[in-house]
Amino acid sequence: MELVDLAITNLTTPMVLAFVLGALAAVIGSDLRIPDQVYGLLTIYLLFSIGLKGGVALSEASLGELWRPLIAAVALSLLIPLVVYAFTRVAGRLAVPDAAALAAHYGSVSVVTFTAGTAFLTAANVPYEGFMPSLLAVMEVPAILVALVLARTRAPGGGELGDALREVVTGRSIVLLIGGLTIGALAGRDGIQPVAPVFIDLFSGMLTLFLLEMGVIAASRMRDLRRNGAFVVIFGVTTPIVAGTVGAMAGTISGLSVGGSTLLAILAASASYIAAPAAVRLALPDANPAIYLTASIGVTFPFNLTIGIPLLHQIAKLFQ
Repeated sequence: MELVDLAITNLTTPMVLAFVLGALAAVIGSDLRIPDQVYGLLTIYLLFSIGLKGGVALSEASLGELWRPLIAAVALSLLIPLVVYAFTRVAGRLAVPDAAALAAHYGSVSVVTFTAGTAFLTAANVPYEGFMPSLLAVMEVPAILVALVLARTRAPGGGELGDALREVVTGRSIVLLIGGLTIGALAGRDGIQPVAPVFIDLFSGMLTLFLLEMGVIAASRMRDLRRNGAFVVIFGVTTPIVAGTVGAMAGTISGLSVGGSTLLAILAASASYIAAPAAVRLALPDANPAIYLTASIGVTFPFNLTIGIPLLHQIAKLFQ
């Protein structure tokens, strides 16, 4: 019953309801869409705000409490793409580019899923470590690099690895997250007060608008499920549960609280749709977007947003 109550709490937050509204709008054929320029601005805002808040928390965290979760986060970002690649090659019989593309997306992390997780914990009055956004920034890149190396070494035609690495490192998601972390760490809590009304107080409202558009995108991707078959659906649902469980266990071992372990589980369970698609599009031109985008945006993202987050919180509690 507690899981049901948590799920109801999560499903009735304005963020998730906005996502559902966007999905319903796409299903009924509404022309509801956020203009591309506004959508891009929202993405920039969310990434920079998350980095900024994480940097402030990082400035207040001691190395003694940070180093073990940091190692756990890096280990997860290296392990998950290797397992996903091997599994999809054997069980899904996917070609090397498609398996590597899925490894990149599921090894990397979703900023919005993480943010929805923090909103869920706040609504449920569950505290968590303030430095968790710094782990988000750390986990975004390594998995993409691992996946691109796998594709490069396992099959010809994987694209130029150097160009792909530059695309990842210089992409706006990494620049904004790392840049925000740096600014927040240097400025500290007192230093960001002049901009706090914009980057702190307005954050939930901006996230709600972003998820409205994500609902439209996710619903449109679900139509591709007819072409990709049952494997994409099964993979898109089971992978976040398995990876999230490992993440929750790693969080507990590294000394995180229940809330912190929940967020690390959510990071491990999420799939990137900002940094990974950009890198995959450049480095793996032969990979099929209908597979990796449908799995990450059409299946895993809505699953995590509605069911996965409260489920992973319960799993994290079991390991404490």
